[in-house]
Amino acid sequence: MKIAVGIIAAVLLAAAAREASAVIAPLALALFIIANVWPLQSLLQARMPKLLALAITLVVTIAACLAFASLVAWGFGRVGQSLVTDAARYQALYGAMVTWLDGHGVSVAGMWAEHFNVAWLLRATQHVTGRVNTTLTFWVIALVYVVLGLLEVDGIRQKVEALDNRVAARVLLNGSAATAAKFRKYMLVRTQMSAITGLLVGIFAWVTGLPFAFEWGVIAFALNYIPFIGPFIATLFPTLLAMTQFESWQAVVGVFVCLNIIQFVVGSYVEPRVAGTMLSISPMVVLFALFFWTFLWGLFGTFIGVPITLAILTFCGQHPSSRWIADLLGGPKQPTPGKL
Repeated sequence: MKIAVGIIAAVLLAAAAREASAVIAPLALALFIIANVWPLQSLLQARMPKLLALAITLVVTIAACLAFASLVAWGFGRVGQSLVTDAARYQALYGAMVTWLDGHGVSVAGMWAEHFNVAWLLRATQHVTGRVNTTLTFWVIALVYVVLGLLEVDGIRQKVEALDNRVAARVLLNGSAATAAKFRKYMLVRTQMSAITGLLVGIFAWVTGLPFAFEWGVIAFALNYIPFIGPFIATLFPTLLAMTQFESWQAVVGVFVCLNIIQFVVGSYVEPRVAGTMLSISPMVVLFALFFWTFLWGLFGTFIGVPITLAILTFCGQHPSSRWIADLLGGPKQPTPGKL
């Protein structure tokens, strides 16, 4: 009966998270950011007034985000100029493809006229504009949460320590500290895997003679922070460039396949195992968390899904009644020294 009630409660919570994503998702991101920047905030406010420490922490955080975004914009800007310059070549390739398909009974021109008309273009433009506005609003709300949260960390800790329910106080304090530590480990693993992916992609582009090898490495590094969607984009654009650089379609297919192999091996094999070992979470749970939270919250869920799952499992491990969940879904147990 308890298991059945737990499953029902989990389903209801997931449905509520999906429906209230506009409210809960910015809060989840803010808590993730607070956990990562709190060591800096704590170090600064021990040496200066809290508001000054908060201002410096926010400036550093925003500067890091802007630097990251600028890195992506620089890489795509460099590559985009080449794609625009080769527009005539892409048009010729498109014409050849249409001719070949028409010769095999597939009318691409008719399909294009039917599905990609002005009305479709207007709808697509409105959708993109709406998504940009929603994203800006999302980040503004998250930033407000971060400011208020950093100011209240010490106060909330004192309130939790003063709770009469000592078990609840212990679970909240220990769970919060352990979760924050795992969040920082997760970002460390993510950065390491992104650096490896960017290095391998850059080397592969340089060895194969694909232009902008350094830019492709930078783009692969940056986009690897967004699981699945980011690597797909980082694979698609080099393939498009390869279409104008190599004469044979076999070479283009080879570029596409090799880039996907790099992304798959690092993202779906190496990283889940490294993350599972360092964060005590099963690699299968890592992949499930990515798909599950992407289903609930879209692109943002893809980025924040694993940290949310880490937090859930960490808090489950703090209480005897729910520790079995953390043990069941956690990573492999490390052998005790002296025992086989």
